[in-house]
Amino acid sequence: MTSPINLSGRVAIVTGAGGGLGRAHALLLASRGAQVIVNDLGDAADAVVAEIRAAGGQARAAKCSVADAEAVQAMVVAVLAEFGRIDILINNAGILRDKSFAKMDLADFRLVLDVHVMGAAHCTHAVWNTMRAQNYGRIVMTTSCSGLYGNFGQANYAAAKMALVGMMQTLGIEGEKHDIRVNCLAPTGATRMMEGILPPEQLSKFKPELVSPAVLALVSEQAPNRAILSAGAGSFELVQLTMTQGIALGETATAEAILEHWDALSDRNADLVPATGFDQARHELDKLERLQASAAVCAVE
Repeated sequence: MTSPINLSGRVAIVTGAGGGLGRAHALLLASRGAQVIVNDLGDAADAVVAEIRAAGGQARAAKCSVADAEAVQAMVVAVLAEFGRIDILINNAGILRDKSFAKMDLADFRLVLDVHVMGAAHCTHAVWNTMRAQNYGRIVMTTSCSGLYGNFGQANYAAAKMALVGMMQTLGIEGEKHDIRVNCLAPTGATRMMEGILPPEQLSKFKPELVSPAVLALVSEQAPNRAILSAGAGSFELVQLTMTQGIALGETATAEAILEHWDALSDRNADLVPATGFDQARHELDKLERLQASAAVCAVE
């Protein structure tokens, strides 16, 4: 049986923690002993800090926008000055500006990218060298089913959320030798962002606190690396970006041949989960070599 996760002595920054999922994450981490930095704007952060302290936990507020790189850097400097380390970063802060793409203002597209993508980049970059120096770090990016699978009216949000998956994949590779593990959470929680999407009786089943155990698992010492973990209503799934075995056409490849063999190309039997982006190239070269070897045998016969 797995031992209870103990975060005593760990320092965690949770962005967008003034309510919803971020609040639930902060409360759970604090209950397991972490010193939690509650990042948000306005009085919401103070309220969550008070809640954590009332329950016997340790927390302090850090009020700034993650889209403000200088403010984020100042937050991290202050945390390091006070505690000397940062062990956990949960990039949770986000906004919505939903509209169909035909009606969407590109300023709203850019704003969503600034908060979700650049916000996560600002926070992660600010703690990265500290985590490298201490040879320990746990980072969670918050992706979404919108990015992974698409949702009408959320082209900006989906683009941002899928970008975080790419960032996670690369940072997980770069941080591995320093025991920095980077993962993605794809949550479904009853937050302000979900209102109007599901009817109230269904929405009530998606309590934010039922997502947070996934976060705790992803920031533990036993955390995986480069995983995409879905969570909602107390249910958990692992999302994997797979690649089919595909087809090899070689130097005679044409668009018409691709379409003609589409069924074989899209056959998901024996799907691959590439370890890195270069594995796509390796797979393609392997298929080409098999095609050429087969052609050579046929020529001899």
